[in-house]
Amino acid sequence: MTRPMENAYQFIKQKILDGSYKPSQKLTEVELAEIIGASRNTIKKALLKLEQENLVEIEQNKGAYIKSFTLEEIVNYLEIREVLEGLVARTAAKNISDDELKQMKDILEQMDAQLKQNRFDEYSILNKEFHQVIYRASKNQQAVEIVNVIRTQLSRFHFRTILIPGRNQNSFQEHTKIYEALNAHDEEKAQEAVMAHIVNVRKTINENFSLLV
Repeated sequence: MTRPMENAYQFIKQKILDGSYKPSQKLTEVELAEIIGASRNTIKKALLKLEQENLVEIEQNKGAYIKSFTLEEIVNYLEIREVLEGLVARTAAKNISDDELKQMKDILEQMDAQLKQNRFDEYSILNKEFHQVIYRASKNQQAVEIVNVIRTQLSRFHFRTILIPGRNQNSFQEHTKIYEALNAHDEEKAQEAVMAHIVNVRKTINENFSLLV
């Protein structure tokens, strides 16, 4: 990927993931080229890359739009993620190192501190780092690749779930249980803890979908 295309791709992708660009919003090549300072051809290539990641839809003669997911699609993705993350956690529990466990414990402590200060942006960043440690420890990198695709597609919903009353403390407790299972190298409990976490994310989105879109 050339540097101008990479820059355009990363710029648009970040705007999608942080919610600056909304679902179903039209993306105009001319406007993006002016904002980013790139050629229309570069923007076109970046949008094609984002279409491959299912973040953008390109319709012939109509242009590009931010991908909009239905509740059913989101639930289906989370059901897939639930199974795959369970497998990932199971192998991570067997292989995770002491250094990685220390990283997770440190991240958990930071997550707790950010929650107490209602700093949800920072909490969400740490949440992602927490899961990345598990992914690195797992030997099933094929499952990790698919999970990361799903997480990217649904990241704007994941962030907003933490704003639902009561969800933040439940989220922290779920991550604590995941850490405890991994720290004990208990493969079954690690799988159960991660799957329960994803079930609760799915339940939160299902019950509050109108507030999250």
